[in-house]
Amino acid sequence: MAFVRLLLLSDIHANLTALQAVMEDAERRRYDQIVHLGDALGYGPHPHDVLEVLRDLDAKCIVGNHDQMLLEYADGTRPYKESTVASVLKWQLGRLTERDLRWVRDWRDGIDDPDVGARYRHGTPTSLDEYMDSVPAARDAFAQWQGMLAFVGHTHVPAVYATLNAPVGDWIKGHTLSDTTTYLVPPRARVILNPGSVGQPRDHDPRASYAIFDTARSAFEVFRVPYDVARTQAAIREAGLPEVLAARLAVGK
Repeated sequence: MAFVRLLLLSDIHANLTALQAVMEDAERRRYDQIVHLGDALGYGPHPHDVLEVLRDLDAKCIVGNHDQMLLEYADGTRPYKESTVASVLKWQLGRLTERDLRWVRDWRDGIDDPDVGARYRHGTPTSLDEYMDSVPAARDAFAQWQGMLAFVGHTHVPAVYATLNAPVGDWIKGHTLSDTTTYLVPPRARVILNPGSVGQPRDHDPRASYAIFDTARSAFEVFRVPYDVARTQAAIREAGLPEVLAARLAVGK
């Protein structure tokens, strides 16, 4: 197996300014392939631009729950109920091209990558929209999925959950990764890794979050990148989107 460096992005949520800052930072660190773990859309002011960047980068994209909801609104299969999430998705739908929608329709709900030996999915290794946010959730996920390595998003918090390749429950640990840090996967451990959110972090740190996984070293490196939050906030307000979406970016929640 050839060794690779995976650039792992998740939960951009149409925040172009954060994505641009992340890509500028990542260019200095070298990577071979980009995987986006879902929710390119939702919440933010730049849906078309974010899709253009991901497409130009030839990113391998997994569908997230916000991406799926937008497609359901586009197809008329989801009844509209007024909410912050729904109002933004409806607004974004009016700013996407048919080409954009065709591309998002091609995104799969999870991919198994035999070259890396990993599963990519948005919520957990076995779910689009469940949350990997606790040791009990990890115990359930490890019981339902027998793989060794998975990458997920959805929580907007960088984290690692690990268990030894033994009966589930014998040894499961989980912790969030609160700053730029490196986690070395222990030999024979099964792990579920989350790079955090590019466009809307929720760990009280407003800096964009992404990760690189180096298969040669089994190293998961999380990086935090400052970006011009005020610029994204101004774009949200100019678009007339809910104020809460601008305010939360400054406090990382």
